[in-house]
Amino acid sequence: MVNPMTTTDTLTPELDAAAAAKQAEKKAALEINKLSKRLHRQVGQAIGDFNMIEDGDKVMVCLSGGKDSYALLDILINLKQRAPIKFDIVAVNLDQKQPGFPADVLPSYLKSRGVDFHIETYAIVKRLIPEGKTTCSLCSRLRRGILYRVAGELGATKIALGHHRDDIVVTLLLNMFFGSRMKGMPPKLVSDDGKNVVIRPLAYVAEEDLVRWAAHREFPIIPCNLCGSQENLQRVQVKAMIREWEKKYPGRVDNMFTAMSNIVTSHMMDRELFPFQTIKATGAPMPDGDIAFDEDEACGSGAPTAPSVIKLHRNDE
Repeated sequence: MVNPMTTTDTLTPELDAAAAAKQAEKKAALEINKLSKRLHRQVGQAIGDFNMIEDGDKVMVCLSGGKDSYALLDILINLKQRAPIKFDIVAVNLDQKQPGFPADVLPSYLKSRGVDFHIETYAIVKRLIPEGKTTCSLCSRLRRGILYRVAGELGATKIALGHHRDDIVVTLLLNMFFGSRMKGMPPKLVSDDGKNVVIRPLAYVAEEDLVRWAAHREFPIIPCNLCGSQENLQRVQVKAMIREWEKKYPGRVDNMFTAMSNIVTSHMMDRELFPFQTIKATGAPMPDGDIAFDEDEACGSGAPTAPSVIKLHRNDE
């Protein structure tokens, strides 16, 4: 006679493994669902906060073949289906004729998504930049001019770029470190030719979330051998720096990003933004007045501190 306990004991490891795998699969699906909701909420919030997309807009999504622009297009397609307004999407890629560039990847993907698209070709960057030098300055100027022209030809009313929260913080630090300016990367602006409105719907999105989303959606990523791969770029170095900060002090990048929306001009030094030369004491309390001899209690603590009771002690106690 077979001992039931023996049979059960033999099958237990297999059953445990199957149960664990099923539980892990369920947890992974739950995490992806949370990620999807967060991404769509953040993009929708950014669009609403800055009035990025309006009824009747034709949004030209600049698609590079990287994770960020893929995610931007993917999320905008989903939001378009349930948005309270009507807008059209056209994807545009600038083919730089890089050696080995898989020219069929983007058209195939865009056709599978049912998205109107346009491929614009240019191949003069490598001819104009000496070997070993960074191509970013020239490449960005060329791309900007071409995108503005193409937007006009396609009748696009908005140009959507795939820059995210981390890009915005890195740009702020780059301008501070190397340009002596407090200047970031705005979520919405009028182009330098005055003819186009540029938007960044991923402004609230963390890069690590885009990495996870790209892996989940299995975007056909096309590596770029002209820009982001150049290890001597200052942007690459600053991005590595903030990643180290985030490891040591979680939340620091978010704090820097939030600070860009909480600017106290009276506590900066720009005379064009605040009338330092004409301010005088009025005798009335000022909510934004300086506590001149005290350190800001929130500085260095990571979060605002609550008021505390201060006790004074005599030396002879």
